[in-house]
Amino acid sequence: MAHVKTREMRRRVYQVLEQGPVGDRLGVLVDRALVALILLNLVVVALQTVPSYAARYGLWFETIEIVSLVVFTLEYGLRLWVAAEHGPNRHLSAMRARLKYALSPAGLVDLVAVLPFWFALVVPADLRVVLVFRIVRFFKITRYSPAMRSLLDVLYRERRALFGCLVVALGIALVSAALMHLAEGAVQPDKLGTIPQALWWAIVTLGTVGYGDVVPITALGKLIATGTIALGLVVIALPVGIIATAFAEQIHRRDFIVTWGMIARVPLFAELDAAAISDIMELLRAQVAEAGQVIVRAGEPAHSMYFIAAGEVEVALRKERMRLGVGQFFGEVAVLKRVRRSATALALTRTNLLVLDAQDLQALMERDPRIAQRINDVVETRLGREVVSRRGDIVAEEIEPAEGK
Repeated sequence: MAHVKTREMRRRVYQVLEQGPVGDRLGVLVDRALVALILLNLVVVALQTVPSYAARYGLWFETIEIVSLVVFTLEYGLRLWVAAEHGPNRHLSAMRARLKYALSPAGLVDLVAVLPFWFALVVPADLRVVLVFRIVRFFKITRYSPAMRSLLDVLYRERRALFGCLVVALGIALVSAALMHLAEGAVQPDKLGTIPQALWWAIVTLGTVGYGDVVPITALGKLIATGTIALGLVVIALPVGIIATAFAEQIHRRDFIVTWGMIARVPLFAELDAAAISDIMELLRAQVAEAGQVIVRAGEPAHSMYFIAAGEVEVALRKERMRLGVGQFFGEVAVLKRVRRSATALALTRTNLLVLDAQDLQALMERDPRIAQRINDVVETRLGREVVSRRGDIVAEEIEPAEGK
């Protein structure tokens, strides 16, 4: 019994740290608090290098560091403890799962973010070295930022192309350095007398920095410099284009997966195949609701269903109020039954919605009888059942008026 409770507690801690269930307020609160603490640490590190601030607010800076050290150490310990709950690690033993996390990039960043400071409390250390290690805490924020995680995924996926760009850049730099050495080695022996010396000029020129410490004098040298500058624009643009294109594809793919997941979770569409869900996705349109705006009002004609892509919505049913978050939905029967709304939906924050209009779905069902048959089968099996749930499915609330008619 104690083992089961420990397992449940470990699972709950994992969900809080990794934002498991949609709408888990504790998970959101913990994530935001950790992000705020990381950003506060970065500000403190910068201000602590200013002598006047260090003298005036030194006690505050030390207090923030001690609190941060305790919090980040506790977080690292908890992440080690719950490592076995991570999906890919569930087939491993608890010890092997923890070792896998400890050796992962995220685990190493978490360790570096706390270990040097515990050593600094025991062994005297250069303050500047400790400050540099505190900057490492910035990389912890990648765990809480989908955009940064997407960027890291892009860099890893395009690593071969980016390595190719680096090889091309080094090749161009070597050729430019050799040509400049031949053209001006005798004229400027102190700066371009050897290819390694000329390589510095080639690198800063290709990088379009051009510090001006080495400037060609001869006509041939200026011609080589012109060509190097032109190639530098290509060398800079090539990896930028690769990363930008791959990042845009990553964002599109993530949005596609998120939208697919939202549609596939709707009981009305759960039995549809991949092609049918893709057809439905093409019918979605975006809508933004500001905080406090009424999205639908009880008693109004129901003609659309809504998916919550971002934000939070409160649905006022007859006997209760439900808060719906990202990935949840409401009003699904409105796309099939001509009824009036039985609940009022209010945007609690600025909310991004994906809207599916009834007439669009009806047109799709008329065009594809397979989709129509599957959806109608689902509706028939669900009529008369009590289907009010925390997932935002208010089917029973909307079917009852339709059946009464």
